Amino acid sequence: MPELKMQPSRTQYRLAIFTSLLAFCVILVGAYVRLSDAGLGCPDWPGCYGQILAPSDQSAVADDYAERPLHTAKAWKEMIHRYLAGSLGLAILLLAVIAWRNRRLDGQPLALPSMLLLLVIFQAALGMWTVTLLVKPAIVTAHLLGGFATLSLLWLLVLRLGHAPATGAVRPAGRERQLMIISLVVLILQITLGGWTSTNYAAFGCSEFPACYPGQWWPPMDFREAFVIWRGLGVNYEFGVLDNDARTAIHVTHRIGALITLVVLGLLAIRLVRRHSGTMRKLGLLLSGVLLLQISLGISNVLAHLSLPVAVAHNGVAALLLLTLITILRLSSRHE
Repeated sequence: MPELKMQPSRTQYRLAIFTSLLAFCVILVGAYVRLSDAGLGCPDWPGCYGQILAPSDQSAVADDYAERPLHTAKAWKEMIHRYLAGSLGLAILLLAVIAWRNRRLDGQPLALPSMLLLLVIFQAALGMWTVTLLVKPAIVTAHLLGGFATLSLLWLLVLRLGHAPATGAVRPAGRERQLMIISLVVLILQITLGGWTSTNYAAFGCSEFPACYPGQWWPPMDFREAFVIWRGLGVNYEFGVLDNDARTAIHVTHRIGALITLVVLGLLAIRLVRRHSGTMRKLGLLLSGVLLLQISLGISNVLAHLSLPVAVAHNGVAALLLLTLITILRLSSRHE
């Protein structure tokens, strides 16, 4: 009698989907906290002014925090982000426990849940350092990238646990596969630039579009100062420390990166639509739509002078772009 091979349960698959959605929410709330200048809404970690819940008024704050006046709204924004991030950590822990318990099942991913558990622990450390190092741009950008990496690995886990649909695709040629990988690298670099722009308060580095300033396409810029990764400890980076020329340099670099991203990902989308059918063609159409939406949001950010809903959406759509590329790469690898 042939041996019956057991596969991971649908419950685990549904948990992975739920955890992915939770990670996406954490990214959006994290962007909202950062863009509303609430990153230091609580001056300590993991509590808030030494308490589990954000204090209701200044009288409830201990004298140890007298140098940091309480802003209740900002404190609650920060704590909600922490509660969601803590829930995400528990969900990932549960996924890892289930994976190790089912490690002998056929098709059970083990490396991905284990990597996710290590990553979310490191993310918690980055969240702590974000506060204790006074929103240092290098740490905050790393924290943002860690959030995107967590979401990406969770989505890979969903794709591994789920049954991928028939793509109706031609086997990817070597050049097409290379274009997919290049697109992913370009997008990750652009997301990093976006994080650096946000954490250095460089979104206002240019006030116009397509020119940077009225009549100035290439204004005075300080690229050397703009990309100093690590500065001294003990400096409060809230609201930024760079002068306008350095912030303009960061902003213009992000615009150039956006143009490169549009060209590279646009070429990939066109190739997928023209060369493939079925799921892969639909993914090409999806990629082109999400890409155009992201470019539109980036332009709107400038024209609307960094409207908070638009800026948060810009972060969310960047995550959707990343997940779309990961799905394309994952499905294309099934033909090799």
